[in-house]
Amino acid sequence: KLLKQIGFPVDTNDALCKNLNEVENFIKKFEKIREKFHYGTDGIVISVDNLKLQETLGVVGKAPRYMSAFKYPAERATTIVKDIKVNVGRTGVLTPLAIFEPTLVAGSIVSKATLHNMDQIERLGLKIGDTAVIQKAGDVIPEVVEVLVGMRTGKEKKFKMPEFCPACGEKIQIKEGLVASFCPNKKCSAKNERYLDFFVSVFGIYELGPKILRRFKDEGLITDASDIFTLQKEDIAPLERFGEKSAENIVAEINLKKKISLSRFLWALGILHVGEETARDLASEFGTLEKIISATQEEMNEIENIGPAVSKSLYEFFKDKHNLDFIEKLKNNGVVIEKADKKKIGKFSGMTFVLTGTLSAMSRELAKEKILNLSGKVSGSVSKNTSYVVAGSDSGSKLTNAQKLGVKVLTEQEFLKMI
Repeated sequence: KLLKQIGFPVDTNDALCKNLNEVENFIKKFEKIREKFHYGTDGIVISVDNLKLQETLGVVGKAPRYMSAFKYPAERATTIVKDIKVNVGRTGVLTPLAIFEPTLVAGSIVSKATLHNMDQIERLGLKIGDTAVIQKAGDVIPEVVEVLVGMRTGKEKKFKMPEFCPACGEKIQIKEGLVASFCPNKKCSAKNERYLDFFVSVFGIYELGPKILRRFKDEGLITDASDIFTLQKEDIAPLERFGEKSAENIVAEINLKKKISLSRFLWALGILHVGEETARDLASEFGTLEKIISATQEEMNEIENIGPAVSKSLYEFFKDKHNLDFIEKLKNNGVVIEKADKKKIGKFSGMTFVLTGTLSAMSRELAKEKILNLSGKVSGSVSKNTSYVVAGSDSGSKLTNAQKLGVKVLTEQEFLKMI
């Protein structure tokens, strides 16, 4: 009543019930009217209406003993299981994932559902090509509940868990005492969370933080970084603590960042010894990813600022079939790698800049981009080799160091004139 008086929109479909018969009558009544709502509902929460009793009954973990949820039977639909794919979670556990013909169930289109493990597949008797009954557990998470064996045509195929990890090729093991298959490779790309974090930061997919990425891996939605670009709104929205809007925002951000420069793509691959500057040198020298992949170690070695250790690392990376498959998967999933312009000698060639403080006309990232495009270098610290320090507002110790070392300091306006 208080919330209503304050002005909050409060649901009017509630009732104070004197006994359980009244509760059951309310549940039956609500079942008839819930279908007309403009939002989905999956059940009724029944609560003891007495604060002292609530305190006595208490809470176990996050579950209050004075409340209980009644769930209505989940809406079901039938669909064809087109394929069963396997994703590798962050702990290395292999999770089979059923891929359906997109099917409307409980208000949204679903196209995949976790099958948990091989035991679950065998319990269901599920084969690729089967007609299956699906529902949303709690009207939220898609799941396969039954196989319609009578609808088989004879073309269905039995699924077999892979002997080797689909991400890294390592021999799969079965954990003792568990029904799960897992990849034991500590360097498995699918298990490398830190690489995932690095990858999305280079691509600039800021909607995907570490916790969200870990959640997607645990739910079996992604195995490696390339799977990010296959995510659909329908995959994300049903997850707890997500929703339609956040799912839309994530998918929109991913689609927006599918196009990437060659230098940033090379950097995102996480090749040993290849940082942002080396990736830029490679891109401007070769122009396309195909030329870099086919280059010899000697050809790479001839590039300025690239030594034997870097060229060896590059050459070995692009000779590894798993790495080439990963690149191909990225491209197949919609990533577009832009060609790089041939390296030109700009007017900042041989100059090193340090940026400090806040610039008003552009971000420091954009200022850095401008300097690099004019063949200059950008350093994070001031030294006697620094050509210029560009000082914005609230400049700190870098400005002080520049003054001590006698390095030329540019105002933002002076810098804008130079570029």
